[in-house]
Amino acid sequence: MTTRPDGLAKAAAAVLLSALVLSACGSPGSSGSPGDGTAAQEGPTRTVKHAMGETKVPESPKRVVVLDTDKLDTLVSLGLSPVGAAQASENQAWPKYLGSALASTKAVGTLQSPNLEAITALKPDLILGSKFRQEQFYAKLSQIAPTVFTEKVGITWKENFLLDAEALNKKAEADRLLAAYQDRAENLGGTSEVEVSIVRFMPDQIRMYGPESFSGIVVGDAGFGRPEPQRLESAEDKRFGELSQENLAQAEGDVLFYSAYGQDAAESQAAVTAGPLWKNLTPVKDGKAHNVDDETWMLGIGVTAAGKILDDLEKYAKP
Repeated sequence: MTTRPDGLAKAAAAVLLSALVLSACGSPGSSGSPGDGTAAQEGPTRTVKHAMGETKVPESPKRVVVLDTDKLDTLVSLGLSPVGAAQASENQAWPKYLGSALASTKAVGTLQSPNLEAITALKPDLILGSKFRQEQFYAKLSQIAPTVFTEKVGITWKENFLLDAEALNKKAEADRLLAAYQDRAENLGGTSEVEVSIVRFMPDQIRMYGPESFSGIVVGDAGFGRPEPQRLESAEDKRFGELSQENLAQAEGDVLFYSAYGQDAAESQAAVTAGPLWKNLTPVKDGKAHNVDDETWMLGIGVTAAGKILDDLEKYAKP
């Protein structure tokens, strides 16, 4: 039997040791440490500060998964289509007001329970979510792809739009869209003398929406006033308050906009609006109560949805 020269044996051992070290350190495409939000990426990256810390994201993300309805609006507003998105509820259709941009988007669970396996299967290079809704999933999501979270929903919708746009490398375009929205709202001709009432029917309750809700912010940006009960001045949460049929008088206003979330809520809405207490409201008697799209007034929470609300205000509330 022939024995290997000592020099050759030592060289072979060195090559093997080097390979083992490289294997232990991980390849360029491997994930980062659990929960650190820095799943490794190929190609150039940018660092984005967000609600959960800092995350390195691709220079130009191509396969984005979104986990809240505002981010659907954001991507479509910026000319993009997510590969996957969480739904407000199981088997809910994508918002009609966003057109065909979501035709190829795959469902990945709900806002409260995103499906991690479905997200992984889509091989995203960026995940956009909300700390308010999905904080408990952040560590696992970060191991799938770089993940950026906004802090809240609703009241911070403009800040959320700009942060998500930064992660998408579309900040300049987002700045232009938001400025155009602000200009239109300020020039709409709204006046504080016209008080706009906002009511939403839920499956198990009726809500009136306050100044820190998405639709309430848009109404305020357009210069309209709000009925005193809906200003929620003494409430800790100024997004919405609960109504009962007995206190429907708090839905009074010069103009009333109302919507329903889902089929069960639509049935409740039909029953209440057919009753005498609703019919006795001033805007109802004056023909100034308007059933509007829940997808834009309540779920959209983005610049395109805000534009749709301005459309309704211009049509029905402008003096």
